[in-house]
Amino acid sequence: MASSTERTDTGFAAGIASLRPWIEVHASFRRRLVLGVVLMVLTALSALGLLAVSGWFITASALTGAALAAGMAATLDVYTPGAGIRLFAVSRTVSRYIERLYNHDTILRLLARLRARCFSGLVAMDGASLGARRSGDWLNRLTADIDTLDALYLRLLAPAAMALVLGAALVALVAVWLPQAALVLGVLLLFGWSWLTLGQARLGLAACRRRVVGLERLRSAMIETLGGLSELESYGALARRRGELEALEDELLAAQWRLSLITGFGNVLTTLVMGGAWWLVLIGGLAAFGGGQLGAAVLVMLPLASLALAEGLASLPAAFTQAGASLAAAERLNAIDQGCAAPAQASDATRAVAVHAAPRSGTAECGGLEIQATSLSYRYPRALDQALSPLNFRLAPGERAAICGPSGSGKSTLLALLAGELRGHQGRLTLDGQAVEALDRQWLSSQVGCLTQRVELFDASLAENLRLGAPEASPERLWQALVAVDLADWAQGLPGGLETRVGEGGRQLSGGQARRLGLARLWLTDPALVVLDEPYASLDAATARRVAEGIVPWLAGRTVLMLVHHHDPDSPSPGMEHIPRVIEMAAGTPWQARGECVTM
Repeated sequence: MASSTERTDTGFAAGIASLRPWIEVHASFRRRLVLGVVLMVLTALSALGLLAVSGWFITASALTGAALAAGMAATLDVYTPGAGIRLFAVSRTVSRYIERLYNHDTILRLLARLRARCFSGLVAMDGASLGARRSGDWLNRLTADIDTLDALYLRLLAPAAMALVLGAALVALVAVWLPQAALVLGVLLLFGWSWLTLGQARLGLAACRRRVVGLERLRSAMIETLGGLSELESYGALARRRGELEALEDELLAAQWRLSLITGFGNVLTTLVMGGAWWLVLIGGLAAFGGGQLGAAVLVMLPLASLALAEGLASLPAAFTQAGASLAAAERLNAIDQGCAAPAQASDATRAVAVHAAPRSGTAECGGLEIQATSLSYRYPRALDQALSPLNFRLAPGERAAICGPSGSGKSTLLALLAGELRGHQGRLTLDGQAVEALDRQWLSSQVGCLTQRVELFDASLAENLRLGAPEASPERLWQALVAVDLADWAQGLPGGLETRVGEGGRQLSGGQARRLGLARLWLTDPALVVLDEPYASLDAATARRVAEGIVPWLAGRTVLMLVHHHDPDSPSPGMEHIPRVIEMAAGTPWQARGECVTM
C-alpha cells in the first residue's frame, strides 16, 4: 500500500518553506492574530505579577507581624499591594477568558479561509490530476489537513511568542535587583526556549510524519474495507485484510510511542529549565541578601515570580513535538496548488488566443461553437485500455447531435475533454478552430455548459444551490429556471419555497428532481456549447417531454450535444425529439466490443 504523502525533501528547512504559503494566508488576519498574542501575553504577565506581588506581600506581612510581636515599630501599606493582587487576579482571569474566546473565533475564521483556498485549488485541478488519487484522500486534505493547520498559530507561533515575552519580562524583573543572575537566567531561558520549540520540532519530525502517513493509510484502508466487506468475505480475503489493518495499526502505534517518548523528554527538560531558573534566582538572592543588598520580601518575591514560567513553557513540548503534523499537512495541501497550477496557468499568447476565439456570448443571436474532433482518443494514467477510442466528427455552430455508445465507450470522457477538465488527449479537438488545450480555462467554463451524470448539491436552500450557476439571479429568474425544468409546481408546494433546504448532497430530493435542479442551474448560465449527459435519466416519459419542451427556447442557437446510450431520430425516446443527428461511438475496450465479461 503506497504512501499518499508527497515529499521532495525531508529536511527541516524544506518543511519550514512549505509552510510559507499558509503563513501568508495567516497574514491576512494579521491584526486579529497580533491582538490574540497580546491577550496571551497579558494573561502570562498577569500570572507573573500575581505571583510576584503575592510573594512580596505575604513575606512583608509576616515580617511586619513578627516585628510588632517583638515590640518593634513597623508599618506596612496593605492597600497598594492588596489592590495589585486583586488587579492581577482579575486581569488574569478576564484576559484568559477573552483570549480563548477571541483566538478560537479567529481560528474558525482562518480555517474557513484555508478550506476555501483548498477547495478552490481542487476545483481548478483537471480531471486527470483528481483521478490520480482516491476521493477519500482529497477529502482528508480538505478536512483533517486543514484542521491540523490550526495548530500553526494557536499551538505553535502564539504560545512560543508569549513564552519568549514572558521570559524576557522575568529577566527584566530579576535584573532590577540581581543583574548578574539575570544575565545567566537569560541565557538559560533562551536555551530552554530554543530547544522546547525548534529542538523538539526537529526531534519529533520523522516520527510525526510517520504518524500522519500511518493515520491516513489506516483511515483509507478502514473505509475501503468497510465498503468492500461483502466481497472480502465472499472471496475469503477478510483474514488477510485484517492482518494488513493490524500491521498498519502497529506502525501507527510505534510512531505514537516514539512521539510520547519525545514529548516526555521535553517535559523533563521544561521542569529542569523552570527548576534551574528557580534555584538560580534563589541562590543569587540569598547571596545578595547576605550582603545586605536585598530585602527579605524581595528575596521571596523573585523565586516565586520565576514559577510563572510554567504559564509559557509547559505547553511547548507537546505542541512542538507534533509540529511535524502541520508541516506534513502543509506539504500535502501545497500539492493541490501545484497540481492545479499547470493547467490553470496560461501564457500571454494562450490568453490572447482565448480572447480572440471568444467573440460570442452563447446567446441565440450570436450562435453556438463549432466542434471538430479528429482522431480524438484518451487513455487515463495507468489504465489498461483507452477510455475513448479514436473519434472523428464535426458540429457546425448551433447544430444539435446525440453522441451514442454503450457504457464505458468514453461519453463522459468526451464531456470532460470539451470542458477542459482533462488534458493530454491524443488527436485533435478544437472549438471554433482553436485547440481546446490552448483555450483559457475561465473562458471554457463560461462557454461550455455541462450536465454530468452526478449533480453536486449542497446542504443549502434551493435558491442557494441554483445561484451557484448565477450568483446575481433574481427570485423571478430562479422561478423561470424551475418552470423550464418542470419543478416550479413542486417548489411552490414546499413550506419554504425557494428557501427550502435540500439536505446534505440533496438527499431531500429524488434522483430525477436532483438532475432537474442541476439542469435548472445550468439554464441560468449562458454557454455557447451545451453538453447534457443522460439529461432525462430517472424521468418518466411525460416529465421528460415537458422538460425537453421547457428548455427548447434556451437551447435555440446553441450547439448541443446529448450523451445517450441510443438514439433513433425516426423513433426518438421521450425528450429527444429535437435531436436530428446521431454520432456513434465505438466500444471503449476490445473486450467490450466483443461483449465479454471481465473480472478485474
